[in-house]
Amino acid sequence: MGAGHRLVRTSRRRLLRGGFAMLAGAAVAAASLSGAQAQSGESPAAAEPAKAAEPIRVVASFSILGDLVKQIGGPLVAVDLLVGPNVDMHAFQPSPSDSRKFAGAKLVVMNGLGLEGWAERMTKASGYTGPVVIATKGLKALAKPETGHDHDHGHGQGTNDPHAWQSVGNVKLYVANIRDALAAVDPADKAAYVANADAYLAKLDQLDREIRAAFDGVPKDKRQVITAHQAFRYYGAAYGIDFRGAKGVSEESEPSAREIADLIKLIKKEKVRALFVENISNRRLLDRIAQETDAKVGGTLYSDALSDASGPAPTYIEMMRVNTKAIADALRG
Repeated sequence: MGAGHRLVRTSRRRLLRGGFAMLAGAAVAAASLSGAQAQSGESPAAAEPAKAAEPIRVVASFSILGDLVKQIGGPLVAVDLLVGPNVDMHAFQPSPSDSRKFAGAKLVVMNGLGLEGWAERMTKASGYTGPVVIATKGLKALAKPETGHDHDHGHGQGTNDPHAWQSVGNVKLYVANIRDALAAVDPADKAAYVANADAYLAKLDQLDREIRAAFDGVPKDKRQVITAHQAFRYYGAAYGIDFRGAKGVSEESEPSAREIADLIKLIKKEKVRALFVENISNRRLLDRIAQETDAKVGGTLYSDALSDASGPAPTYIEMMRVNTKAIADALRG
């Protein structure tokens, strides 16, 4: 029974990757099992049913990375997030329940570039000793923005801007790093990870073309955007948009009259046409700024977290499309 049993387990594992060819393989394995049982005198009904192979457990630091892991791993992986959808990455404080997510994990995926300042002590506290892949490995990072209007909102440690996922070109490197890490911990399914990654990379190429086309016809001197959170500099560098961070216009602090006046002055001077503020609770403040300038309040941008499944940006590709449409619509007036 042993050889036939192993054939069934192998077929079950391959079924996770789908395809009619795999179904045929399962049938052959079942026939082999029946033959082995007949030789041993054991009836098929008495045979112990084979268990389907369990997916590889992966811990991802936040929702955007979690989506990329799912796109590459498909049903071969089960992803646990440390920071979930619609959750502020900056305010995350690890808890004992978060440490328990490392139990049974075969791989941990982090962004790096100082985003997860708590990562080293958290993994050590959890007792996890497996591989940790840094998704930004090999990426040419931008330096952190200077102080003043271009503040970093307390992002971790280091001197680099961690928001590299805001460029589709950078995310292609994320995909390659995650693909290779999954293949290393699960070499039997390397072909599936490579195929999934290739299919997703083709989608990213299409997304990149869509974003570039969205700004066709928008003059370069009209491509200024004000955001409260300086998370879009990689987007700006990739697609020719000048993003500026606005100090004080967020829930973290109540802006002073001086800060409001400085912001209005900056918008007028630079002829900024688009204004986006994340997590803003004072809509009247935005309306006042818009009334005193030619800028348009363009709505909400997704920077460090996806929406939940019922929201407009539950995946990385949808997030980039939502942000691009909002920015392009605002710039076009």
